[in-house]
Amino acid sequence: MKANCGWLDDKTTELLPDGTRFPFWEEETQYRKTYYVDAASTDEIEDGSKAHPFHKISQAARILEPGERVRIHAGTYHECVKPERGGTDPSHMISYEAYGDGEVVITASETVTDFAPSVGWRLTDRPGEEPDPSIRIFAVKLDPDMFRGYNPFCCVNILHDRLFIEYDKTDMTTYLNRRGMVFCDGKPLQQVPLYRDMARVAGSYWVEANGQTVHLRLPHDEEPGGHEIELSVREQCFAPDTPFLNYIRVKGLTCAHAATGAPVPQRGAISAFRGHHWVIEDCTVDWSNAVGIDVGGECWNHTFDPERIVGHSVIRRCVIRDCGVCGIAGLFAEEMLVEDNLIEGTGWQKMELSWEAAGMKLHNSVNGLFRRNIFRGTFRADHIWLDCGNINNRMVNNLFLDGIEQREAIFIECTRDGVNLIDHNLFWNVEGRFDPTKIPSEPGSSGWYKLVENDVVNGYAVYGEGTDHLRIACNLIGECRGSGYYSKPVAFRMHGEDRGGTSRDARIAGNLFYHCEEAAITFPTRDNRADGNLYVRESGGYLRIMYPAPEECLNLPAWQEFEGFDPHGQEGWFGIRVDTEKLSLSFGAAEDHAPGLPGRSRSYADSVEASARVSTTCIADTVGVTKEVLFGEDPSGAPEAAVTPGLVAEPREGCEYDIDPRHR
Repeated sequence: MKANCGWLDDKTTELLPDGTRFPFWEEETQYRKTYYVDAASTDEIEDGSKAHPFHKISQAARILEPGERVRIHAGTYHECVKPERGGTDPSHMISYEAYGDGEVVITASETVTDFAPSVGWRLTDRPGEEPDPSIRIFAVKLDPDMFRGYNPFCCVNILHDRLFIEYDKTDMTTYLNRRGMVFCDGKPLQQVPLYRDMARVAGSYWVEANGQTVHLRLPHDEEPGGHEIELSVREQCFAPDTPFLNYIRVKGLTCAHAATGAPVPQRGAISAFRGHHWVIEDCTVDWSNAVGIDVGGECWNHTFDPERIVGHSVIRRCVIRDCGVCGIAGLFAEEMLVEDNLIEGTGWQKMELSWEAAGMKLHNSVNGLFRRNIFRGTFRADHIWLDCGNINNRMVNNLFLDGIEQREAIFIECTRDGVNLIDHNLFWNVEGRFDPTKIPSEPGSSGWYKLVENDVVNGYAVYGEGTDHLRIACNLIGECRGSGYYSKPVAFRMHGEDRGGTSRDARIAGNLFYHCEEAAITFPTRDNRADGNLYVRESGGYLRIMYPAPEECLNLPAWQEFEGFDPHGQEGWFGIRVDTEKLSLSFGAAEDHAPGLPGRSRSYADSVEASARVSTTCIADTVGVTKEVLFGEDPSGAPEAAVTPGLVAEPREGCEYDIDPRHR
């Protein structure tokens, strides 16, 4: 049986960095009327009653009033639900909720069956060459009646506001692909830019220039007649046509195959469309072409109204899977509660240089609480990106796992005022996004005395860019290709402010850093603090200060002696194993020896002159850290007793810990 790893309780995690409680607003609505929908009903009478339910959810969306709800029976609904009005306050919401008798799927796709062999197009690189006769490609002409004003096979992915794209740094192929997706038995085919590319890619499709015909090649060159072939034909699944509808609940619905475009604007499969006080819970978003859920101001090109409320919404217990660019998007979204969600597989469109790619991307987030979420398998994008002007946000009890070709797990950018707190999270396996061929070869001693660190390699757990006052406490940060914590100043990106960002006054306390390949901590200057951290299987100058030049690459004793950092810091050499699929963690002996240390003797610490340095080969021998060390003069939310640095409150060798934060 797995042991609980000691996640903080709800009451503790409700506190924001300034010590105030998160402003929860939900109340129970006593619905005065309930409508019903059943796609399988054959009743010719449709009045929305339990005896005579509507056939489509949109029928209820047209008539629902504040304080009313619709309950939706299991089935597949081929429509985009467009609420016509919202609720008025927390006790008079409008609710769209699954009945509970099976999965309710709102799909943006339609099934197509009228296929013909594809002819008239060259499948080889050169004219006259004979193609492989085993390759079988079919074509389907699209019925205009399926689209009703929006044909995603005519629209390219590229975002409407494209000023931020660095064309010289990115492959534009996926940006210029069409938004329409093709699915075979529920699995997506790969879009290719040229017809003849299908000869090299089984399980692919290509769209003609006018967006009216799709050609496809199935895996194993099978005929489409024996499979369910679906084409995404609608932009969204649940989205008002009118902005600023508020107090809407969406519960237990699956929204699939939305043909959304790359942000901005931020338009998701489920869209609050600039409304506030939404509750989106127990929902699944599956295979959105770009954005899964949008809950903010949508676009910075709208007229700005400083009095308008944005955000104040809840995303809870959702599964957001395989979104092409961004799982959750919110612009100017304040007081957001995002909890108990699984967000995985984000970023397959490879649009990270559009600067909107992340499992969750929020701009100007204020008083946000992000807890007990699992981010996993994010591809070439951040797990969380807080962009500009973020104040008093807390990220607590989350898992950040398996960042594939990921530059950083959490990116906090250009944030100058207020404190943001990242505590009691697990970061594991941040691969880095870089070109290995660009790492310079430096034979002999040519690289020994460089004044500037090689900046080609990245892969950070937390990256603060022009961000002041970060607090990073009690996290387990392991297997980062670059640094566990990395930051740099940004002098000239001001956005209406009267100063740049210094990346100073960061406090890094009580964390366990494990085998970060470049460094555990990379500070830009000395104007930061670190204490009570445990550094395990770290070597080679793993504590760094970059400015003023030349940079310092230190170990713990030198870090303590010359900088005064980590007076309660410790070093260790043991093993940590994380199963990112089963969501388990265990501690044990390291499979290798510490370089330069005499074996793995636990008595080695006695021979070290620096008395604060403790070297251990067993997690249980680690010295506890007090709340004053962890949180300084503001220990709100910290435990009363001394705790082991890192995530697990009372770690033991040989014990398997359940690290799913939703199991509490």
